[in-house]
Amino acid sequence: MRPRRALTARGTGTLLAGLGCIVAANLVGASILVYVGILLLALTVVALIVVRLPRRTGTVARQISTDLLTVSETSRVSVRFGLRAIRVPHGLWRDVLPDAVSGDAAGEYPPESGQLSYLITGVRRGVWPIGPLMLRTVDPFGLAQREQAFGETRTVTVVPEVFALAPLTVRVGAAGGTAHTSSSRLGQGADNLSPRRYVPGDSMRRIHWRATAHRGQLMVRQEEEESSPDALVVFDRSAAHWSAPGEEADAAFETAVSLCASVAVHLVQEGYGVDVIDSAGNALGTLRGHEDDRDGLLVALAMITPRGDSRDLNSLIGGTPPGPLVYITGTIDEEDAALLRPSGAAAPMLFATDPRPGAAEAAEQHGWRTAVLAGDVAEAWEDALPERIGVQPYGGQGAGDGAL
Repeated sequence: MRPRRALTARGTGTLLAGLGCIVAANLVGASILVYVGILLLALTVVALIVVRLPRRTGTVARQISTDLLTVSETSRVSVRFGLRAIRVPHGLWRDVLPDAVSGDAAGEYPPESGQLSYLITGVRRGVWPIGPLMLRTVDPFGLAQREQAFGETRTVTVVPEVFALAPLTVRVGAAGGTAHTSSSRLGQGADNLSPRRYVPGDSMRRIHWRATAHRGQLMVRQEEEESSPDALVVFDRSAAHWSAPGEEADAAFETAVSLCASVAVHLVQEGYGVDVIDSAGNALGTLRGHEDDRDGLLVALAMITPRGDSRDLNSLIGGTPPGPLVYITGTIDEEDAALLRPSGAAAPMLFATDPRPGAAEAAEQHGWRTAVLAGDVAEAWEDALPERIGVQPYGGQGAGDGAL
């Protein structure tokens, strides 16, 4: 932060005019110019003393109306500024804001309302400092100025924007019985559930042998499947799939982060327990319907950057396939897509910001529902929904329609 000059433009002009008068007095022999020059110089010095000499100390306390500021969300900052000085100077105050936060954080001091406040809007996710508070005062003649910093900085966390998404409809049994629609999983006890027919992909451990013997066909236990619905969201942050970090934010990466947050929150609202990990297997968040879980995930995503390498998806999923599986990546080619196996998960959905030729086809051969993440998070989500692309159970016909 560059400090202001001690003299204003008017003060600099007055100082130069005083010196010019003294020089001119010697050249033309006009003694009156000497007195004028001395008067201008003295006036400038007195203005500097009036502004710079008084000792001022103060305390600053900031309160932000929201703990977590979402990108494009507006919040109010209230500042309590206690200034201790011989006299309360009139001037202008401003709070120093980072480029990632916009707002008109300035005004006259002392304010008419007795309280300093302003609105800020999140521009770029991350953890950013607000402050210190700067007080600029000028002498009555406008010749000298003083700008002094007060108080410490206060951090504000700007989290990715969460968008409302369309409901996810998954046919019963589409993932080995670990995920169903929210209407079939919420608010029902085991007495309301009954065995259902076996479909390809169901785990053999789910076989209901008594019902199988009674009906003469394989049946699976539906109540056990619904007791612990789960979903997995994998965010591929490996450096090889994203542009190198720079001063400007990567729009594609920011959109992918927003999709990750939106999908996780949306699946929780549909009744799933959601685990969010990166492509190296590091946990980003675990959502089980608590507000703290959601905030913890958003804070983690606020600070995420492209780095490291990715692990094999099968090793990330483990032995038990999840219900919905959402994989979010950046640049992906045909070879990378061919290595992604959903391992029996229900509604495997693959989102890529920059799919190369052949990547979509390679992914769809493994049952992925694919969509290009071009900027509109909600639209990309709808493009990958089963009812949008004609997919019924996992691996069925229509898995390649409406793709990347």
